[in-house]
Amino acid sequence: MAEEAHSQVIDQVVQEALDKACMTEEDLTAVAVTIGPGLSLCLRVGVQKARQIAGSFNLPIIGIHHMEAHALVARLTDKDLQFPFIALLISGGHNLLILARDLGQYVQLGTTIDDAIGEAYDKTAKWLGLDMRRSGGPAIEELAKEGNAKSVNFSVPMKQHKDCNFSYAGLKTQVRLAIKSKKIDAKNPISSASMEDRLARADIAAAFQRIAVLHLEERCERAIQWALKMEPSIRHLVISGGVASNQYVRSRLDMVVKKNGLKLVCPPPRLCTDNGVMVAWTGIEHFRMGRYDPPPPAEEPEDFVYDLRPRWPLGEEYAEGRSEARSIRRARLHPSLTSIIQALSQQ
Repeated sequence: MAEEAHSQVIDQVVQEALDKACMTEEDLTAVAVTIGPGLSLCLRVGVQKARQIAGSFNLPIIGIHHMEAHALVARLTDKDLQFPFIALLISGGHNLLILARDLGQYVQLGTTIDDAIGEAYDKTAKWLGLDMRRSGGPAIEELAKEGNAKSVNFSVPMKQHKDCNFSYAGLKTQVRLAIKSKKIDAKNPISSASMEDRLARADIAAAFQRIAVLHLEERCERAIQWALKMEPSIRHLVISGGVASNQYVRSRLDMVVKKNGLKLVCPPPRLCTDNGVMVAWTGIEHFRMGRYDPPPPAEEPEDFVYDLRPRWPLGEEYAEGRSEARSIRRARLHPSLTSIIQALSQQ
């Protein structure tokens, strides 16, 4: 279904982007396209279209890592942001803490071992019967303002693990049990809830948000210490990804960053959620360094195998951050972007 939805709109979306920029394909210098990580069926739709344009107009093509694009878009909007810097990438599918040493050179400080924070926000919003039209994050953030964050006692995930990895599956279970104990019925939307029921939902939303973000704060605090040991010249921490547009998340992380003498950099909300600008910008960064593939043939054979990387790490894991819990999930991983670029530079 996702692949079909992509296929139905890809031509129209590309045409709209060109029209809004008052350009045609003949004005382009190169084509950048996400090749991973993600659902391979959906990635294929974008890669196919990109190669078709690049082949028809004899343009170089640049394969982009989706999470690198989230990290680098901040360099488009903040000209002071130089390497090295730390980036926290938080979305519906990913939680990732990286040290960006240089373009294409990343150290993974921490990652999700189960569910990402955005997924936890969405599920909590759904269970609380909130309006999901804008996704769960904004709905929870809005309702949490009415609640008492200390009224429900949720425990902080992975408190005993002294690393920078994330886990939200346990917090989701705690939320579900709290909702059950308060007899909240998600089928009854919050717009129809009684005053008492609304307050109970607001308390859970506030308590969930406090603990979910506290988990981010603790991990960022440790990541800053680890990163400064490797690169003492770091001055910035970037937060990007869909959840980075949450104002509560920004304000809490700003406190952590300032306490450690760094500056928080957040792209504008429209560039935090998935967007084409971040992919184009990352393409420009690599193109300037001469990292691109030659134009593909105008007509590709039916059985052509596309370079898709559904499970593609951004960087090598920091030794202290290696999680045993994740070792069983490493099968069929593509070599990391960092290791590929290092290998190319040694040729």
